[in-house]
Amino acid sequence: MRYVPFGKVTDYRVSRMGLGCMSMSGVYGPQDDGECIATIHRAIELGVNFLDTSHSYGEGHNQTLIGRAIKGRREEVVIHSKTGSIRSKSAETRSEGSGTADYLRKTCEESLERLGIDHLDVLCMSRVDPTVPIEESVGTMARMVEEGKTRYIALSEASPDSIGRAWTVHPIASLQIEYSLFSRDPEEYGNIEAVRAHGMGFMAYAPLGRGILSGQFHSADDVPEDDPRRRYPRYTGANMAHNAKLLRRLEGIADEKGISLPCLAIAWVLHRGDDIVPIPSSKTRAHLEDNLKALEVELSHEDLARIEEICPPGAAAGTRYPERMMARVNV
Repeated sequence: MRYVPFGKVTDYRVSRMGLGCMSMSGVYGPQDDGECIATIHRAIELGVNFLDTSHSYGEGHNQTLIGRAIKGRREEVVIHSKTGSIRSKSAETRSEGSGTADYLRKTCEESLERLGIDHLDVLCMSRVDPTVPIEESVGTMARMVEEGKTRYIALSEASPDSIGRAWTVHPIASLQIEYSLFSRDPEEYGNIEAVRAHGMGFMAYAPLGRGILSGQFHSADDVPEDDPRRRYPRYTGANMAHNAKLLRRLEGIADEKGISLPCLAIAWVLHRGDDIVPIPSSKTRAHLEDNLKALEVELSHEDLARIEEICPPGAAAGTRYPERMMARVNV
């Protein structure tokens, strides 16, 4: 495993690929706790030292699971924990209220208890709260650094403007934002440029586009009836039909190279720069090990040009989230 500096703010060196743990808490279908713990252990054995979780994943299940997995191995991992979004009784999430001092402090302290640790490595605000000036939210997190509850603080889905304002209060370790062949917003909206200007780490979540780049879906009917992705525009009707054509062309390149489509998609993210760390989610050892094969993939200039011809920015049809949720990103 190769390790890279996690931005210039922290003293961490993280594995070139991290492990997103969201799918370990039933987000996309059933999972097995024993296999999930075995997957975390296997990741550590293979050199992965960077785990991403959230206070809201599985209503606490995710952090409790990770706590069990890292017991006795705390020093082997860097834990990046998001504060999560506020969830209503209807299961809808909202950003309003998630940037208050009370909410940020509550989620940090509960995360520590669930994980069974005395401090977080990185505390990340999941979304920018439009009702609270980001300077106030960052000020609260900065005080938790002073108190030893977290070593560093970070942002997720923050716009370049919010990143700049946050830095007037306290150094920001990293930005976590969706980035994949099908979601290239960070290039278009200047997030990558802003991160590099401040010397921050960049965490590319959903490098497989929430599974659309996994190759398991080629039509809307392939998505299980109870799967939340059924309501995501990218997976519906004519959008999915268009995207399936892109997938087949990408699969052609993957087949030529003797690798899986997800391996190709993650390799593309890795080739965007050493400062961009993909954190694909895995809930089985098999998926983890296939994803890690992307670290061995060399993409030539010709390969990258062919991929770019198939998937330039904006190539995928449909937004990555439903309209209401899109209003909460890049804020």
